Amino acid sequence: MATSDKSRVALGQWGERRVARHYESAGYVVVDLNWRVRGGELDLVMTRGDEIVFCEVKTRSSGRFGSGFEAVDERKQRFLRRTAMSWLDVHGRRGRLRFDVATVTGPRIEIIEAAF
Repeated sequence: MATSDKSRVALGQWGERRVARHYESAGYVVVDLNWRVRGGELDLVMTRGDEIVFCEVKTRSSGRFGSGFEAVDERKQRFLRRTAMSWLDVHGRRGRLRFDVATVTGPRIEIIEAAF
């Protein structure tokens, strides 16, 4: 992996940990971080009560190339739904589902709950 790839991965992991701590402080339980299955990955899977929340996290070092929200287009949303269904099957879980999108730009975290 090239140095820039490593730093991009490290930046993404840093953002995911920040968002996970944000959710935990709001009473959520982080069940999985970077859950992988063939052909897919979920950044964060959390629960609170009977609700299961899947959160896609986009971390940017600046807003120069647009918002992280813009990267979660219809194609990415279908992919996330499909991967979430795999997670539910593997874990034998059911409940109310919610798909959030979080962006981390520098020190700022923005979350759109029930984004799609």
